[in-house]
Amino acid sequence: LAPRAGTCYQQAKQVLHAAVPDRLQGRERETGILRQFLREHVLGRRPGSLYVSGAPGTGKTACLSRVLLDCKDELAGSRTVVLNCMALGSPQSVFPALAQHLGLPVATGRERIRSLEKHLTAQGPMVLLVLDELDQLESKGQDVLYTLFEWPQLPSSRLVLVGLANALDLTDRSLARLGAHPAGSPRLLHFPPYTKEQLSSILQERLGQVAGDPVLDSAALQFCARKVSAVSGDARKALDVCRRAVEVVELEVRGQTLLKPLPGGES
Repeated sequence: LAPRAGTCYQQAKQVLHAAVPDRLQGRERETGILRQFLREHVLGRRPGSLYVSGAPGTGKTACLSRVLLDCKDELAGSRTVVLNCMALGSPQSVFPALAQHLGLPVATGRERIRSLEKHLTAQGPMVLLVLDELDQLESKGQDVLYTLFEWPQLPSSRLVLVGLANALDLTDRSLARLGAHPAGSPRLLHFPPYTKEQLSSILQERLGQVAGDPVLDSAALQFCARKVSAVSGDARKALDVCRRAVEVVELEVRGQTLLKPLPGGES
């Protein structure tokens, strides 16, 4: 790491934040599948469901956010509702939250589910419902998850459901009954952990946006990518580690009255 003017460190820390980039490195296949699914079902007016699994930091939410941004104009004729289930008080809270987004009057108990079903099977634009952190909706008897995943199968349904969660086996474990319906099971898409090559190119692409000499040495990036891929393959973790490294050097540089290299040429 070469000590340099403060602004490059600020820039480096900014690009290492886990924001959604324009292009997701190493996730071209998954992005393509998501885009194809939305075109086929939302634009093709074919109700259906997709279950997206993968450990934290493997790009599930980032990929879907990117696709929704890229397809914004195409999806303009349909309703898109995105809910993070972590923010809901209980699994049952998903129903009033959805009703509110769809502008339906407040109802309680069975009536609430009935009015939603009526709305989702009436004439109108397709409704795309994205449920992030879907595993938060697991409940006794799995009635909440069953209700949601059975909606796209109702006659004249106009719901397309996309659920994202960490667990690979949520649908096998919690939604086994859906398999009994022909075409009842949601389509599955798994995001594997990032490899060290993918993590290294993510870090290089991000830091490549900072002008001037590289802020972090290429060997340091490779080392970080190797360590993170061995433990979790979590891109957010790799970005955090590099951001901390930049912060440490920034503090060291500030601490030196003159911008001179550290003794012994240590970096």
